Order: sequence, then C-alpha cells, then structure tokens
Amino acid sequence: MGLRLKIGATITATAALAVLVTSVQVPALMEQRARDQAMERLGIAERGYRADGQARFGVQVNPPNMPEELRRAVLDGRSATYLQAYGERRRLWAATSVGGDILALKQLEDPLSDKLRASILQTGAISTAVGTLLGLLLATRLGRRLRLSARRAEQITGGDLEARLPQSGRDEIATLTRAVNTMADALAERLRAEREVTANIAHELRTPVAGLVAAAGLLPDGKAESMVKERVARMRDLMEDVLEVARLDNGGEEAETRLVELGTLARRAVGAVENTGVRLDIVADALVETDSRRVERVLTNLVSNALRHGAEPVVVEVEGGVVRVLDRGSGFPEHLLAHGPRRFHTSAVGKGLGLGLTIAAGQAQVLGARLTFTNPEGGGACAVLDLSRAVREEPAAD
Repeated sequence: MGLRLKIGATITATAALAVLVTSVQVPALMEQRARDQAMERLGIAERGYRADGQARFGVQVNPPNMPEELRRAVLDGRSATYLQAYGERRRLWAATSVGGDILALKQLEDPLSDKLRASILQTGAISTAVGTLLGLLLATRLGRRLRLSARRAEQITGGDLEARLPQSGRDEIATLTRAVNTMADALAERLRAEREVTANIAHELRTPVAGLVAAAGLLPDGKAESMVKERVARMRDLMEDVLEVARLDNGGEEAETRLVELGTLARRAVGAVENTGVRLDIVADALVETDSRRVERVLTNLVSNALRHGAEPVVVEVEGGVVRVLDRGSGFPEHLLAHGPRRFHTSAVGKGLGLGLTIAAGQAQVLGARLTFTNPEGGGACAVLDLSRAVREEPAAD
C-alpha cells in the first residue's frame, strides 16, 4: 500500500472512530442527564410529600401503569429510574418509596437524543469523506515530493553529481531534503577531488612511463629484457586506462559516427584479443550508424574481462543491433549486477582494477547505447551491448 492510501486510510479510520464514539457517548450523556433531572425533581416532591402528604411536580402516588421491574426495584427499598418504550417514543420513569406508598414521576423522553444521534452520524459521514479527500490530496502532494526526491537520489547514485533534490517548505521532508543535498554536495566534491588527483597522477606518470618504454627497448635480448618490457607495458596500459576514465568522467567525449557493419566491428574486437578460446557467432548482421572505434573498445574490454574473470569458451554473438559476450565462468558479482561497474572495485584479487568494464560502460554511454550485465540461469556471465537505436536499413556507402 502506497503512502497516499496509508494516510487516507488512517484519516478515514480515525474520523469514523471519532464519529462512532461521539454518536454513542453524546446521546448516552443526554439520557443520563435526563435521569438525574428526573431524580432531582422526584427528591423535591418526596420531601414535600413527607411534609404535608401532597404530591407535586406531576408526581403520582401508586400509579397503576407503573412498569413491573421498576415497582420491584422500589419495593426493595431503592430509588430508581426506568426507560420504557412507548411506540416511537420512550417514557422515562423515576420512582421511590415513602412509607407504604410509591411516588413515581413519568415523562416522555425528548426524542432529541435520537435526532442528535442521526445528525451526528450524518455530519460525521460528511466530515469523514471531506477529511479523507483532504488527506488524500495532502498525501498525494507529499508522495509527489517523495517520488521526485527518490528520482533525484537515483540520479545521484547513477553518477549525476549535479542532480539535487528539490527544496520547498519547512516540514520534515524539507529538512531531509536539505540534509541529502548537503551530503550530495560533499560527496560530489570528494569524487571530483579524487578524480582530479587520479587524472593528475596519470598525466604526471605519462612522461616517465614513456621514458621507461624507450629505455626498455634499448635493453639487450634476454629474460630480464622480456620481464621489464612486460611490466612497463602493463604500467603504460594502466596509465592509459586511468586517463581514459578521467576523460569519460569529464563528460567532454563525443561520438564520431559513420555507417558500418556491426559484425565487422565484432570481428575486429575478437581479433584484437590474442586468445583462441573466443568464438564469433554472427546470427544476423546489421548496419549501424555509430563510432566504430568506441564500439571496438567496448567489445574488446568485454571479451578481455570474460577471458580474465570468466572461463572458456567465450562467445561473441551478433544478432541485429545487439552484441552479447558470454562466458562459462562463475558470473558477475552481485555488486556489479546491482550498481554497475565501478573503478578500482573488483571481486577478483590480483586480476585488475575494475577499469575495463568502467571504460566499457562510459564508452557505451557516449555512444547512446545500452550496456547490461546478467548471469544466465544456466551459469556463466553475459554482457549485452544494445545498439538497436543506431541500426539503419540503407546500405553502407563505399
């Protein structure tokens, strides 16, 4: 049940309960008051009857039509009242004993109590309906503010550091909104600082690493030379990945599109990976208007990730404007399925820094494509690059 229905149901239940209690208690209090007044009049008449033997204030002595239950109560030595139904009306009796006589006072009860009860119920029903309507309107407004705040929070979670929750009013929701916006400002500033530091370090390392690459090329052939070149190449690749992530974070990347065959791009990506355990399966090729370099970068990273963290065989499947990269490993970790790729966050110790999939996701965003990660029921992992929006029917130009 949504917040709007909960608030509406609470207001309705509270108002209905208040009407019910009022409709019962008010007539009961009025009836009790009538009984007290009757007993008060009877007491005055009793004192006069004891003084001079005269019945006053409409009091009767030993009335023959007195209710039997009231008669028995008075003969037991008690003063009592009794409400007797009288057609659509009711009689209120009050009686007491004086010596061997019974003094009784009877009066028609004012039907106001019944009318009052009906009026309370009618007015209460209208008030309940109006209160429920106003409650639903208020709940709708609150719910709209909460939903909008939730969408903004999801944008912030998704990496939109400029998104903020709308601030309005002075209630608890506004207080929560200000707190969340303050937290988002601090988080955005911290992330910007971290990204700037990472990018600056990568830039500063670029010249020394280039020097190391050049120096490694001058080493004489041998085991030491191979080890140094391999380590330097890894350092260079890592530096280039960090710089690419920094460029994607800055948001200044733009795709340079042209019409190409998606199968050709997939074939190039598979060829760029030096491993015979990758199989290309073109179910249905398609012409797409996209940035071929970025698509190849995404697919190469997906295939490399499958080989590094998954298990062979790795299959690249092209079907229309969709490319799937499947492997038979243990599947993607839960944090990646829930939140997507994150830099420097990987579940495999010693097997990368999580930059490959982060770059793939960033490049897919630049392309306007959709990149998703799933774990099929049969086991393994599946990364899907959806370029359906870029599919074109016309043939590619020579």
